[in-house]
Amino acid sequence: MEGKKMIIIDGNSLINRTFYALPELTTKDGIHTNAVYGFVNVLYRIFEDYKPDYMNVAFDKKAPTFRHKSYDAYKAGRKKMPSELSEQLPILKEILDAFNINRVEIEGFEADDLIGTIARFCENKNVYSYIITGDRDALQLVSDKTKVLITKKGISELEEYGEEEVFEKYGVTPREFIDLKGLMGDKSDNIPGVPGVGEKTATKLIKEFKSIENLLKNIDKISKNKLREKLEEYAQQAVLSKKLATIITDVPVEMSLEEFKMKEPDRKKLVDLFNRLEFRKLMDKVKPKDAQTENKKNSVKTKIIHSIEELEPLKEKIRKNGEFCFKIFSDHIDLRNDKIFGVHIIVGDESYFIDIKGDLKLLEEMKDVFEDINIKKYGHETKKDMILLKENNISLNRVDFDSAVALYLIEPTRKSYEISYMAYEYFNEDIFSEEDLLGKGKKKIGLDQVPIEKLIAYGFGFCNTVRKLKKLFIEKLKEYNLEKLYYEVELPLIEVLAAMEFEGFMVDKEKLNELGKVLDERIENLKKEIFHEAGEEFNINSTKQLGEILFNRLGLPPIKKTKTGYSTNAEVLEKLYDKHNIIPKIIEYRQMVKLKSTYVDGLMAVINQTTKKIHSSFNQTVTATGRISSTEPNLQNIPIKLDVGREIRKVFVPTNEEYLLLDADYSQIELRILAHISKDHNLIEAFHKEQDIHAATASKVFNVPIDEVSPLQRSRAKAVNFGIVYGMSDYGLSENLHITKKEAQKYIDEYFDKYTGVKEYMDNIVVEGKEKGYVTTILNRRRYIPELKAKNYNIRSFGERTAMNTPIQGSAADIIKIAMIRVYNELKNKNLKSKLILQVHDELIVEVHKDEIEQVKKILKEEMESAINLEVPLKVDMHIGNSWYETK
Repeated sequence: MEGKKMIIIDGNSLINRTFYALPELTTKDGIHTNAVYGFVNVLYRIFEDYKPDYMNVAFDKKAPTFRHKSYDAYKAGRKKMPSELSEQLPILKEILDAFNINRVEIEGFEADDLIGTIARFCENKNVYSYIITGDRDALQLVSDKTKVLITKKGISELEEYGEEEVFEKYGVTPREFIDLKGLMGDKSDNIPGVPGVGEKTATKLIKEFKSIENLLKNIDKISKNKLREKLEEYAQQAVLSKKLATIITDVPVEMSLEEFKMKEPDRKKLVDLFNRLEFRKLMDKVKPKDAQTENKKNSVKTKIIHSIEELEPLKEKIRKNGEFCFKIFSDHIDLRNDKIFGVHIIVGDESYFIDIKGDLKLLEEMKDVFEDINIKKYGHETKKDMILLKENNISLNRVDFDSAVALYLIEPTRKSYEISYMAYEYFNEDIFSEEDLLGKGKKKIGLDQVPIEKLIAYGFGFCNTVRKLKKLFIEKLKEYNLEKLYYEVELPLIEVLAAMEFEGFMVDKEKLNELGKVLDERIENLKKEIFHEAGEEFNINSTKQLGEILFNRLGLPPIKKTKTGYSTNAEVLEKLYDKHNIIPKIIEYRQMVKLKSTYVDGLMAVINQTTKKIHSSFNQTVTATGRISSTEPNLQNIPIKLDVGREIRKVFVPTNEEYLLLDADYSQIELRILAHISKDHNLIEAFHKEQDIHAATASKVFNVPIDEVSPLQRSRAKAVNFGIVYGMSDYGLSENLHITKKEAQKYIDEYFDKYTGVKEYMDNIVVEGKEKGYVTTILNRRRYIPELKAKNYNIRSFGERTAMNTPIQGSAADIIKIAMIRVYNELKNKNLKSKLILQVHDELIVEVHKDEIEQVKKILKEEMESAINLEVPLKVDMHIGNSWYETK
């Protein structure tokens, strides 16, 4: 439809759709946001796809309408709106107001009536309307100037209905659609219709008689006796049903096109709202579209430095000032091959851009400044900068502030630490993002193609934002009592992680190839065995084909069905494990295929061509618990439960024959932390006596002397010990041990009866989490747990388990970080050849020089065991070998 366009949204219908279409989302304060988030995303899609001139959102009022007065049972039996949804309605209206989108709700009329009235008003003004709703009643409003967009597939699609589409789908005109509803009735609105008349019969009748009134006038023409009798008996009910289904198009309300006109949104209000609601991904959409807005220009004149002579005054100013903020520009190729283009520096109130363009002499001249421990450096995600400088034989010393790491401690569950989002979120400033600078996807360009003016504008915006965030975040860190964790743990850790990434882990390519061949052979054999059991060949990787074989051909009982057929996921296969010989073979086949693709082909693809090593990225700002994560590849997730999985560790070897690998692993650190936090006397005593903690627990739970504990009892006690740490339920423990829920609950009850301090801690931490909205580790790291206030039992239970576990797992993460820093510093200060190369949860791996073995063992033991003072001693187990496999 060409011409001016009006979008009319059925507010209640759309927010209801988005609520049920999206998973539960909450802010750290427990505010539910999924429905609002979905609604706003639909708004942005409408802006983009339809570019409306006018817009309105209509809402229902709680007061009864004329329909309720005509028919008491109208909408009776409808479920009450869930509180998780109703609390989002005021938030949505606040957002619509910030968008400057007109909204309307009038007592005595439904949103449908307001929509119908606005649509007819627009028709009279020669404006084309698009009604967005999930309610097909609106199809009666379709005309040559009005279309209805029905939400489909949750909210991901809108199905457009004009007059042709309505007739094609229902066989009636939009006007006749009301009569169709009158005959059929509508269960959702409790409109009775005529009993026994369904869509097929109703459509046939309306196609012939055009309306209910005309049908009733010509009722004698109905040949089927039963149908005729039904229509005669329920004639008045059919007329009433049509009346109830008819949307009013002349609600007495004053309106003008001007009030519906699209206006510029109040961006400051939207930023504040999106910030409060933690809509990080939407923040970018609030920004002005023009990439050359005033804020994206360099508002302070930047001096461009091209020569060593021009560099000297800058270096002098930095020394005098004692601090500077910086951003290094580099195209990342791979470690040892990155190309640096420039460095932006703000010192005092002056801005500088060192134009390197591959000529590293200027960078080399900055070596003394970057390495000077008396000069403070500020940046954002400075681990990248440290690695870039290391590649050029420059150490970045004295990083005094990293805005990404600071925000991670303040908001640990945040999804993005992109500096341009932070600039807009905190200061309402629109600076260049990396995407603005380089583009994305296939259109992404290299830094050498970016005009220097744009690089400078980006660099200035970046550094200026870091400086502002520093002031803001230092106050926040103080307020949250996170200064010690920030300055003594997280900031020093940046250098450790950068050194580990830079050093890398040597891989024996020959062994990796051999392992690949072994896996290929096993996969092929398994395929033959599976085909033999199935009685035919098929695509094992196809869920549909596998489902056909298992549940149709072999007649196994279906466990779960999906929209597209039978589920064959891991959970289903585990439940069918003993039902047929084919199942264990399929499970093993999947394991082998994953090992081959992820850990043979995957590792081969990321071996650095220069160093012949794997340089995993260690991420400091990802996990909510404070743990370090590893990506590209994930070296922390190499499977060890399968024999063939453990074989993968054989390919990780020392750099050369002068070195060995030394693995130092904290012994039962989480249980030791539990003893410390809970102050449980029995648990503390067991650790001080250096008893086998699982045997000690078995002795208490099963009421037998510790020296008479059986291997089965110890194994079950071990499951209980770790289950308690993770807040495991009776169901979880029963699944884990393959016992009944009743038996599992008995174990848990016995445990808490003997370890009363642990029970008290578990109860108290959940209460504390609900009161504060967060729990903390020993070093005061916070984790917000909005799930604790959820109405949904499963979500609330997850929150409770998280509250119980986070102080334990998070404290373990804090302790290993302290240990890493201390070990790294000792190796560095003693100028040893041995290097820390990997951290996996509770263990550290050092590539140790053969001449330094005893010295390094002593360092690891002393520094790891004294990392923190607990009520119980920390213990470290150490193993040495020619491969990672041999150290375990």
